[in-house]
Parts: sequence; C-alpha cells; structure tokens
Amino acid sequence: MKKNYDFSKAVKNPYAKKLKKTICINISESVIAYFKSLSEKTDIPYQVLINMFLAQAKAEKMEPRFIPKPRKKQVA
Repeated sequence: MKKNYDFSKAVKNPYAKKLKKTICINISESVIAYFKSLSEKTDIPYQVLINMFLAQAKAEKMEPRFIPKPRKKQVA
C-alpha cells in the first residue's frame, strides 16, 4: 500500500445523489415483524423490503387512507 495517493485527477461519483440516506424512523414492532417474516421467505433484507414497498407506493402515487377511530363517550 502506498503512503500517499494522488487524487488530483479524481472524478466525483455521478451516482452520489442517488445514494440512500440514513434516517431514524419509529416503526411498530408488528410492522417490523411482518417485514422480517417476508425477509425470511424472500431472502431479501427486511430494510430493503421496506424500501421497495415505499418506492412502489411513491411510484403509484399512493396516499394513505386514514380511518378515524370512534371516540369514546365521555361520562358526565
């Protein structure tokens, strides 16, 4: 291994903008368990499966449907 390397003619990675970004996100244990079980069946890491799922949702322009929970009646 050389002591010094010459990077003066180095070229910036053209794919750098397309790299994944690490984030912190709260996901319920049941959702993680679901993707981990899919991971075992498909031999695809569960993080990749979650990313694939979200990418598909983005591609299909899916929007979540929020179903409101019934309110509990307050006792006077």
